[in-house]
Amino acid sequence: MWSCGNYEFDERMPIIMGILNVTPDSFSDGGLHDSFEAAVAHGRQLVEDGAHIVDVGGESTRPGAAEVSLEEELARTVDVVAALAAEGICVSIDTRHAEVARACVEAGASIINDISGFRDPVMVQVATECQAGLVVMHMQGTPATMQDNPTYVDVVAEVCDYLRQQARMLEDAGIAPERICVDPGPGFGKTPEQTLELVRNIHEVARLGYPVMAALSRKSYIGKAYGIDNPLERDEASATEALMACEAGATVVRTHNVELTAAALRNMRPLVVLGLGSNIALVGEQGQEQEGKIAQINHAIAQLCSVPDSLIVDISSFYASEPAYKEDQDEFVNAIVLMRTGVPPLELLDYLHAIENSLGRVRHEENGPRTIDVDIVDYQMYVAQSERLTLPHPLARERDFVAKPLNELRPRFAFADDVPLDVSKATVGAARRIS
Repeated sequence: MWSCGNYEFDERMPIIMGILNVTPDSFSDGGLHDSFEAAVAHGRQLVEDGAHIVDVGGESTRPGAAEVSLEEELARTVDVVAALAAEGICVSIDTRHAEVARACVEAGASIINDISGFRDPVMVQVATECQAGLVVMHMQGTPATMQDNPTYVDVVAEVCDYLRQQARMLEDAGIAPERICVDPGPGFGKTPEQTLELVRNIHEVARLGYPVMAALSRKSYIGKAYGIDNPLERDEASATEALMACEAGATVVRTHNVELTAAALRNMRPLVVLGLGSNIALVGEQGQEQEGKIAQINHAIAQLCSVPDSLIVDISSFYASEPAYKEDQDEFVNAIVLMRTGVPPLELLDYLHAIENSLGRVRHEENGPRTIDVDIVDYQMYVAQSERLTLPHPLARERDFVAKPLNELRPRFAFADDVPLDVSKATVGAARRIS
């Protein structure tokens, strides 16, 4: 759960944050909702359209935007926040100013969305004094300077490092990790090309172990990628990008067009966790058995790409492990694959058995040696126990060779039966990372 004051959101399903800019100069909707009445009415409409959160902003942060006075930002936001919160709406305050954040939390806001990533110690103090959810965003520079010359050696790695550092700083200040959400900041101090690279690798951000915000709506990278110059005409493409981001690991979608985005997200496929293992190498010379086992797993992963209506989201490192349950055999090499699929569990199991068979899998003895093993460890929202398939996998939580690679990909993972992953309780088949 993402904990935001009195509200809690299940991170396994998309959380929609509707944008309410109470500004005259925001890049695509400035002036549309800059009166109190218009702002409150639009906030209500966002919720009716499917928003779980309304994000109120009183300062434009478009590239080159000038900073407004605190008095003006407070005048634009506090009353709107109070009115919407009084109606039972989860309200977020989009601000980089601690005084505005404090006033809006006191007025009823449940989330502080700080585009400056909590660099200000006073903003950190505000966060420690309340129970609001926190959105930590990456931005190179300030809105006035961020697009002057954004430069990175590796934009994905540098953004992830920054978000990890800031999130841990908040935890060191006493803030519970369940309150923290991270936002890679598409378009903030990034060229369209850099933003596209970042968004297409959002699974790397998900590896940090916090809910990930996809604030992609109407951004310039969408204009360039889809050839749409007018930001107001980017809503359909924005919804498509939101779906792609959520399938890859994003949790919170910040959007102007809630209705269109909600419709797109209804097409999101369940997340499936697959465990792959091998301890018989059919390829490789003497002394290269480990490489041969890795090759077997890679062959299986390649075949997973042909499963219909499915997409591989992320792949863990390889882990060597001691044999489990039957000790008199060679050590295993294991990996975890995250996949989105529209294929039902039993049908998916048939595809996995076909992959195993194609790679020489034999089943002469339970837990015995095998060229390849491809197990369904977990299938999102599906809990079952039958002769053919039990989900979540009944032994998954005790297996170190499952827990460690899964924890690498999703540190706060919860299985379909709502039991969280706990690496410390996985004591069977001790595993070590090898590549």
